Amino acid sequence: LMELPAYRLPRVRNVALGLYDRGKAFLTRAGTTIFALMVIVWFLGTFPAAPEGASEPAIHYSIAGYIGHALEPILAPIGFNWQIAMALVPGMAAREVAVGVLGTIYALSDTGDALQSSLASALAHSWSIPTALSLLAWYVFAPQCLATLGVVRRELNSWLWPFIMFVFLTSLAYLAALATYRLAILFLGG
Repeated sequence: LMELPAYRLPRVRNVALGLYDRGKAFLTRAGTTIFALMVIVWFLGTFPAAPEGASEPAIHYSIAGYIGHALEPILAPIGFNWQIAMALVPGMAAREVAVGVLGTIYALSDTGDALQSSLASALAHSWSIPTALSLLAWYVFAPQCLATLGVVRRELNSWLWPFIMFVFLTSLAYLAALATYRLAILFLGG
């Protein structure tokens, strides 16, 4: 027979210190990545400036606008607009960035009083329920981040499996988002 030690409740101080250390490590690692990506997205969303007499907000004429509009036809069948398409690109580096990118893009798209509204109200006006459900389905199956693919590459010492993993998970995410979007339109309306 094996004798187990007596179990005790952890001390609040030890739990708090452990949470602090892990939280600080996460914010240091993820925070620097998120901040750097947000600066890049801001730059891409700001430059070049809108031409004289432009009828759309400046972000439509920026590099980010061109990237988003180029990806929009591919992602339109799953209900994604160009803003979501643009958020998916840096979201591959870290999923947490997608929310910040959406906030940046919608803030740069608005002017005046519309700029004062929150991201939640901006999304509520521009997204349908099927689109939101489709985005959730996308993130359930999409590749976690590029760091995950890097770990797979390092562990297997090959680019083949990270490539297969990326293609498979991206395809699975697209199909899941497509099925979710179409079923949501069928049952909830669009």
